Amino acid sequence: MASIYIETYGCQMNEADSQYIADRASASGYAVTDDAAAANVVVINTCTVRDNAEKRAYGRMAQFKKLKLADPGVKLVVCGCLAEQDRDVMTGKAPYIDAVFGTRDLARLGDALATWRPEFGDDEIDLTQENLLLGKLGGHGDCVGDAYAHVRAFVNVQRGCSYFCTYCIVPHVRGRFDNRALDDILSECRAAIARGAREITLVGQTVNAYKEPASNADFADLLAIVSALPGIDRLTFLTSHPKDYTPKLAATMGALPNLNPRFHLPVQSGSDPILRRMNRKYSVAQYREKIALFRATCPDWALTTDLIVAFPGESDDDFERTLALCDEMSFAQAFMFVYSPRRGTPAALWEQVPPQIGGERLRRLAETIDRGVRAFHAPKIGTTVRALVQGPSRKDRSKLAAKTIDNVTVIAPAGALGEFELRERPWLDVSIDAVFTWGCSGEIAGIAARYDDPSPVAAARPTIDLVTAR
Repeated sequence: MASIYIETYGCQMNEADSQYIADRASASGYAVTDDAAAANVVVINTCTVRDNAEKRAYGRMAQFKKLKLADPGVKLVVCGCLAEQDRDVMTGKAPYIDAVFGTRDLARLGDALATWRPEFGDDEIDLTQENLLLGKLGGHGDCVGDAYAHVRAFVNVQRGCSYFCTYCIVPHVRGRFDNRALDDILSECRAAIARGAREITLVGQTVNAYKEPASNADFADLLAIVSALPGIDRLTFLTSHPKDYTPKLAATMGALPNLNPRFHLPVQSGSDPILRRMNRKYSVAQYREKIALFRATCPDWALTTDLIVAFPGESDDDFERTLALCDEMSFAQAFMFVYSPRRGTPAALWEQVPPQIGGERLRRLAETIDRGVRAFHAPKIGTTVRALVQGPSRKDRSKLAAKTIDNVTVIAPAGALGEFELRERPWLDVSIDAVFTWGCSGEIAGIAARYDDPSPVAAARPTIDLVTAR
């Protein structure tokens, strides 16, 4: 059977795009594989938000060239943000690539998969000796239908952004705001629920700026409508912009019982001069006002954020203001970055902060954020939390990884639990006995089919062979 391998870099929007590609491929008769060497079509879904992401993508293309040399019939495809940015030069840099599809070309990629499908026949993949000599290419195949793939769904509600932050390439590679029709969003959500999704994440570059093209329904309206869909356990969303956080949205968030109690609101900097240079469209005082509004309606929620240090022009005083704001906010989690110049953005042309200063600022910022993270995790010790299974822990396959509804990672021994039980009962009740900056650990006390099931099934204990254990 023909197969496709998909490797994804970047944000949740890219993850949602990869799922769309996988769905189109499946509809055309492909199996989704986690082995690039066994695939007829290899797709790299790229990101360009940072220089590192570009280098990784081009490096990965060079590695996959081996597949093309071993079997010229393999299709090597690049899509995503880097493909959009470099569409005119990518085939020159990597001439062995068969096709390049930008961020607005996903439907064309789906059509191409259908067109290519007859080329691969219906025989099982037979790895030749030549292919076996390729060795392991590494990497992680996405959208593979494992036992837990059905429990979460990412649904795009919007593509692009119209705010043009001076450091951001997104408006240039994904275009301006393009909001999907409400009916299309609801159809996709219903389909995900029918497949067994317990949690739906609505994603957009500036998701709370959503406006339904026909009715002008806003993001608060969308949340209320999706949260009422029959069969949905939990609902969450990423990523918001402070400019579009309104009293209506705050009230809606506080009123919906199945909305995950975690709000991600990027601040980027605690200095007004830097925020102006970033073109963020709010001041530190206005950010504080938004957080006060949020806390008034959602007092117990986790607050998470994004932060950039060493932005062009950032002084020591600017950075100290960022540290002070982070101390004040005590974020439950933060994604922290040293500024990375992006081709085609204004900030890339400005005088840059030396890398050694950026590295030291990032270290100090991480220390400050970690204090808030530990303070957020500490009260979980001695409690039992309900968390949605992700799968085996990457560091220890005998343990399970899961996420609480406030987005904290939980690790616990799987014991006798296997895929059969967790397909139908993917919610874990975990008794927390230790907390760390990365999350929590504990023991599984029970499993449940639905988040609000009052009586979970007790977790089976592993059988001990007393004869061989002596």
